[in-house]
Amino acid sequence: MRNLTELSLNNRPLVWYFIVIAFVGGIFSYFSLGRMEDPKFVIREMIVSAYWSGATADEMQEQVTDKLEKKLQDIPNLDNLRSETRPGSTMIYIELDDEPATDQIRPMWRDVRNFCTDIKDDLPEGVMGPFFNDNYDEVFGSVYALTGDGFSYEELRRYAEEIRRLMFGIDDVKKIELVGEQSEIVYVEIEQTKLAELGISPQVISDTLAAQNAMTPAGMVETSSDNVYLRVTGIFDDVEAIRNLPLNAEGRIIRLGDIATIERRFVDPPEPKMFFDGKPAIGIAVAMNDGGNILKLGEDLDRMKARIQSELPLGMELHQVSDQPKVVEKSIGEFVETLILAIVIVLAVSFASLGLRTGIVVAGCIPLVLAGTFCFMYALGIDLHKVSLGSLIIALGLLVDDAIIAVEMMSVQLERGLSRFDAACHAFNVTAKPMLTGTLITCAGFIPVAFAKGIASEFCRDMFWVVSIALILSWIVSVMVAPLFGYYIIKTEKKSDTELYNSRFYKIFRRVLETFLRNKILVLSGTIGTFAATIFVADLVQQEFFPPSIRPEILIELRLPEGSSMAATQTEAERFAKFLDSKRDHLKNYAYYVGQDTPRFVLTISPGDDVDNMAKFVVTANEDIRDELIEIIDTELDDNFPLVRANIQLIQTGPPADYPIMLRVSGTDIDKVQSLAEEVADRVAQDPNATNIHLDWNEKSKIVRIDLDQDKLRALGVTSQEVKSMLYTEITGAKASEFYTGDRTIDIDLRLAAADRNNLAALKSLPIYLGAAGYVPLEQIAKLSYDAEYGLIRRRNLKPTVTVQANILSGTANDAAIKAFDATEDLRKDLPLGYSIEPDGDLEESDKSTGDLLSMLPLVVFVIMTLLMFQLNDAKAMILTLLTAPLGLIGVVFALIILSKPLGFVAELGVIALSGMIIRNSVILIDQIQQHLRAGEEPFDAIIDSAVLRFRPIMLTAAAAILGMLPLMVSVFWGPMAVAIAGGLLVATVLTLLVLPVMYASVYFSDIEV
Repeated sequence: MRNLTELSLNNRPLVWYFIVIAFVGGIFSYFSLGRMEDPKFVIREMIVSAYWSGATADEMQEQVTDKLEKKLQDIPNLDNLRSETRPGSTMIYIELDDEPATDQIRPMWRDVRNFCTDIKDDLPEGVMGPFFNDNYDEVFGSVYALTGDGFSYEELRRYAEEIRRLMFGIDDVKKIELVGEQSEIVYVEIEQTKLAELGISPQVISDTLAAQNAMTPAGMVETSSDNVYLRVTGIFDDVEAIRNLPLNAEGRIIRLGDIATIERRFVDPPEPKMFFDGKPAIGIAVAMNDGGNILKLGEDLDRMKARIQSELPLGMELHQVSDQPKVVEKSIGEFVETLILAIVIVLAVSFASLGLRTGIVVAGCIPLVLAGTFCFMYALGIDLHKVSLGSLIIALGLLVDDAIIAVEMMSVQLERGLSRFDAACHAFNVTAKPMLTGTLITCAGFIPVAFAKGIASEFCRDMFWVVSIALILSWIVSVMVAPLFGYYIIKTEKKSDTELYNSRFYKIFRRVLETFLRNKILVLSGTIGTFAATIFVADLVQQEFFPPSIRPEILIELRLPEGSSMAATQTEAERFAKFLDSKRDHLKNYAYYVGQDTPRFVLTISPGDDVDNMAKFVVTANEDIRDELIEIIDTELDDNFPLVRANIQLIQTGPPADYPIMLRVSGTDIDKVQSLAEEVADRVAQDPNATNIHLDWNEKSKIVRIDLDQDKLRALGVTSQEVKSMLYTEITGAKASEFYTGDRTIDIDLRLAAADRNNLAALKSLPIYLGAAGYVPLEQIAKLSYDAEYGLIRRRNLKPTVTVQANILSGTANDAAIKAFDATEDLRKDLPLGYSIEPDGDLEESDKSTGDLLSMLPLVVFVIMTLLMFQLNDAKAMILTLLTAPLGLIGVVFALIILSKPLGFVAELGVIALSGMIIRNSVILIDQIQQHLRAGEEPFDAIIDSAVLRFRPIMLTAAAAILGMLPLMVSVFWGPMAVAIAGGLLVATVLTLLVLPVMYASVYFSDIEV
């Protein structure tokens, strides 16, 4: 390898030029990088929906869901199919496995559309759809609520539409959706007594409305100079025109308004609603373009919001519900503070251990490496977010290693009397190659996060690139820039080797090492025993996939029994809102959604479907009292909301899960699956730490069964379909025509008056039109009875599937889920063919992600072995070096236990990366031993002298890495990884300096003379 230090010192003006360019480029890149809360990752999920009005959940499952799922099973790279079937509707969730690359996902969704088109003709007549949603991962980071005392929903909607148009003019705004809109309908409501008196069929009224308001061309007259269109009046231009519509009732002309109440009002039952601080609101959800700067977008939105508020009428206000720009600004600010603190710590280590001048050289390398890293991040499109910023802090503790080693060696050579030029060049000859090998080995430790499959790895993927870029740049800087700085700055006095390594400390270290070499069997046995004990106590380490974030938002789901109306849900939500109003000193604001989930305002939450029996609250707690507020809310829900199943969640820092404990029970028969799920729930309930244990579906909805007398119907010339259609028209309301006003198209619905259609007891008296025979009560042609049926059927991979869900009082989700799963071991052994009990949620994803990481270990080992062989050119030395990697687990396990940190996915990444750091130190030591042996030293002296010579640089680099992790230890996301790396590296470094020499002596010189 050409001496790059010599090249640098001989071309100093050129090197200074590139240093300046790197600094300028780094500053520009830093301010140009996109700012985000979380790294972008693709949610490999698409939703296919279909609707069949009038079908039961069971009919919907058999005739629609099953047919679609069977066809969708042919999709390449399908991971699983999940479906939720309700009366008249089905939602099928298609999840792909991790094989397709990110850029292949969208084309695969086109295949899904084609598959569904192929099966469309096989679906029953009247099925609407299938419809597709492949933008499931859209993040609406800024959500606003428009409220107005005394303003109607329609007035709020019109202003919200205008605000939407204004916000679309802001750079980086990708998409804006309105939430909580209420459609208007013109209701034509007729009393059943008047229908019976007049003998008019509802179909006659419907047909008259449709014919009167049909948009039909009236023709065009072409003159010699113009085209003149004919415009015929008659289309409804207001509600009064509908009231004045003439009807022919057995030869008499009457007005529709004479027999019906006609009103234009909001849809009843209502559509999903949004409320802010208890007031009805229209939500405005804003999504940012990929790669945009969310901080700049936030500033632009704030300015626009201020201007809009000044123009709104008195009483109307625009509120901020979710402000991701502020969260990102705070998050980045905290990470920058942590980065600065880490820099200060590393510099303190450098100055304290190397002295002022040598420390200045190392200090000068840090901003240069960071600047270069920002340049590459900008070029590769890596934004600033929690993963990239955390990776920079991790890299900081490592990127000074090469500079410390190079500068320390240069200082030693200067003390030995070499010139500045020769000392710098000698440092390169001795340290450059092992440093490069060590750097590449450290980078190799992060390979799993870069190339492992799975959403968790994709979430953390930028870690590999940021750390690798920083470390490789640090090596380049250490061999080309650090010697240049040292050439001008470092000044030392000449010392002999005796003075350098004959201090009291080095004497003690020599004696300890000699003692270890004299007792090789005892040392190696003790090391193996300690490692075995570590494996034994490893079960005491808590398990966790990803921790909850520290964001102030609290997500609260209120779910009523299946089949509950939206009105009942809203009543419970309003009760809970009044409770929140009484706790204003604990919270900033709250918003809630009735009949729908919250928009995806953070990538790591997963909104559910629109369902009548669910309300979702987003409560923003005041600083530092979030946990206290959660306890207050939990107590209130337990004490005063007995009919509501509540779930309190925090926003996750990684892929989301609904509950800490989730166990999936699947099989072929619904009743058997339900029974088995109940048994699983009983096992989970045996753990006193588990609470709110329930099945995700097991309730039946109330129904009225109407058994039509087919003989009577045929005798009267009436079909079942006609009766069903009449019942639907009278009770629910059927669209008869449309009313056009402004930019809105409003349906005209025909139905009975509220008193006649909302009373179950009056169902038997509903008038059924029989043509010439007039009207008869429903009970004369049908028998009515009460019954129950499943209002929700969930399936996974075509099998009915019930998920047992539970919250926990304390501890981590994975520990609780593992305990619950283990409690079902005897059930799982005796399951019938086709039935299964499997982990779901965090535990399933954690096991899958860990498996993905472990699948990459052979590649990591291969890369590291290859690098070691290039460096050491000795198979035994290579194996020795590899054997030092597991020593880090001793420190990892005990550090996590002592500091009560869980071993999660990010910490697992740290453990794998730690192996590269440990091997790097081992390479440096073994390379030094080989140099001494080649110089002719006796084996004993070569081992001792190498350990002494390498003690300071190895300990300094380890200290820099360990202390650099301290600021990260308080981080919820990075803390476990920082503890794992620091604890593992601390123990492994000591063992590398003391045990590795013993291992080397035992392998190469078993009869070494001590």
